[in-house]
Amino acid sequence: MKQQSKKVFGFSRNIFFTGLTSLFTDMSTKMIYSIMPMFLLSIGASKTTLSIIEGIAESTTTLLKAFSGYWSDKMGRSKPWMILGYSLSAIVMPLYAFVVTPLQVLYIRFIERIGKGIRTAPRDSLIAGYDQNKESGRNFGLQKAMDNTGAIIGPLIAFALLSTFPNNYHLIFLLAGIPSILGVFVLIFYIKEGKKPRELLLDKFSFRDYPKRYYFLLGIIFLFTLGNSTDALLLVKANEVGIQVAYIPLVYLIMNSVAVALSIPLGTLSDKIGKEKILIIGYLIYSLVYWGFGATHSIKVITCLFALYGLYSASTDGIQKALVSDILDANKKGTGLGIYNALLGITLLPASIIAGLLYDKINSSIPFYFGASIAALSSLLMMIFCKYSSK
Repeated sequence: MKQQSKKVFGFSRNIFFTGLTSLFTDMSTKMIYSIMPMFLLSIGASKTTLSIIEGIAESTTTLLKAFSGYWSDKMGRSKPWMILGYSLSAIVMPLYAFVVTPLQVLYIRFIERIGKGIRTAPRDSLIAGYDQNKESGRNFGLQKAMDNTGAIIGPLIAFALLSTFPNNYHLIFLLAGIPSILGVFVLIFYIKEGKKPRELLLDKFSFRDYPKRYYFLLGIIFLFTLGNSTDALLLVKANEVGIQVAYIPLVYLIMNSVAVALSIPLGTLSDKIGKEKILIIGYLIYSLVYWGFGATHSIKVITCLFALYGLYSASTDGIQKALVSDILDANKKGTGLGIYNALLGITLLPASIIAGLLYDKINSSIPFYFGASIAALSSLLMMIFCKYSSK
């Protein structure tokens, strides 16, 4: 792939505008996501139903992530798949304004996640392809920061609308489609992509072509994700300890503000000292946060834990992708990142069902203690991975 020399704020043009597309799309999704748990509960959904909806929506589109990654490697183009995926999500998001049952939410959520399944691996492959100076952590850090900037603006808009029009969820759903449409326009007109030379295209797929280290890493990520249920339960917990519905988006905003501030610095640091070390710390922070969610009933403590959760997010999400990217050959990044993203989605369904059942059938603390224990074990395995990689 021909690398473009023009920079925007110190980043490759395509890296920056890919991030801007994600910013607009996350504005839309987080406007919806920050109020969706409360909306579902208001129309009769249980915590288990809420978790199952999230799990099914994510998991049933996971194969698309692997296939879209493979075909982006095969074609040598990522942009067409990104346009298709982002456009599909932008079209269906306003339809939430017309739902009246949890089942209808599931239908729309499923279609919206198909869009994410199509676009995610090609987008990550495009980012991974611009790693001339071994800055994958920094590049994915920008992507994470832009994602979370949208995730700050979106809940702020949702908060303002809920404060002005109490409990008018449908108005927020209707307006949420506007930023995602802007994101599609940025993608179409500002991201320029040339086709890869034929010698860099993926010829055929074989599991044996991927190193053992890649599968070891996927195994650790699978285990960690099994204890990493939907964030919707965190918002439900915040509401149960006394945070009013209108202020739930602001709690979500705190988390994303911390993630925005730290994603690029931590990504840059991971390029220097090793991504495995940052992930070890990130998993331990997650364990601490989830243990705190299980133990506390204090609004102040919950608010602090959301801020700490933002630190966890900044030290894992983008860095995991960067580490996967570093392990893979240039013509296998799309497929390898697609398998990685598919694994996350597949694991989210059992993780969400387990957490939802524990929440409903036992008490609100057990799912968080479960997640904390799994994260601590994952951190230990990442230490072993770090020593394995050094050899």
